[in-house]
Amino acid sequence: MGPSTEWREEIAPDEAERFERHAETLRGYQRHNSKKGEGRALHRKSHGGARAELEVHDGIVPEAAAGLFAQPGHYDAVVRFSNGLGMRQPDWMPDVRGLAVKVLGVPGKKIFGDATTQDFLLISTPALPFSNADDFVAFVKAAESQALAVPRLVAAFGPARAAKLLRFLAGLRPPASLATIPYFSGLPIAFGDYAGKLALFPEQHGGGGGHGGGRLRDELAQRLRAGPIRFTMKAQLYRDPAGTPIEDAAVAWDAPFADLATLTIPAQELTDDVEQLSFDPWHALPAHRPLGNLMRARTNAYRMSTQERGAAPEPSA
Repeated sequence: MGPSTEWREEIAPDEAERFERHAETLRGYQRHNSKKGEGRALHRKSHGGARAELEVHDGIVPEAAAGLFAQPGHYDAVVRFSNGLGMRQPDWMPDVRGLAVKVLGVPGKKIFGDATTQDFLLISTPALPFSNADDFVAFVKAAESQALAVPRLVAAFGPARAAKLLRFLAGLRPPASLATIPYFSGLPIAFGDYAGKLALFPEQHGGGGGHGGGRLRDELAQRLRAGPIRFTMKAQLYRDPAGTPIEDAAVAWDAPFADLATLTIPAQELTDDVEQLSFDPWHALPAHRPLGNLMRARTNAYRMSTQERGAAPEPSA
């Protein structure tokens, strides 16, 4: 079975109201963090940012050749590496790792505003441990306190689901390097009439060392001083609701990967200049509209978070 355009979103009648409440909850965390001068509500710990380049390949499969990938091209970009949780903790502790990409100079009308940017947000796991926004916010509330996380997870999800979440977290071993692991969007976006998920696969291997609290940033900085870092960007395209569900974020898609582009981070010094930027999947061309429950919930949540911390305007180049 090949890629299909028969994908559908399932929107509950009360979804908008629930998502607004979720956004207010996350804004409360954002407000708390901003008062402490610690920035974001989630993905709070940064490992640094860098200039990058995205080279869209020629010969992309027709089903994925939409929006930014409609034709070959070269774009400047910026990237941000991070840990996923809303707390700062040593890198040896279990956590999701994130790589956010902001592509610059992208022409065309956007979903919101007139910026010339297209954002892609990826994490180090192909699926999330929760299916939807309700579960995600319940998890964030439970994880607010490390000391009370376990009883709160049990209260929110029940013993069986709490145990599953804890096994997921325990399996998030610290990588040897942020440059040598794959990253996945986890959530789908449109590819014109089709739908798909993104992934970045590293072209470099090895590295690592030490177990200090900041070792991932140190290793990344050392690697970038020595030379460029490259990832191949690929897409998985929707096939059917069982193997490639749009609404259930806990299911890793069962579909082949198709090449899209090469992301190159040239040799340079890491910077924290990206900390004032917002990375939002709704900074997007209509051809890459975010899809699914959690993506729709991000609309208000990211907008409120950006306002709360006074993020910088979208860069023009």
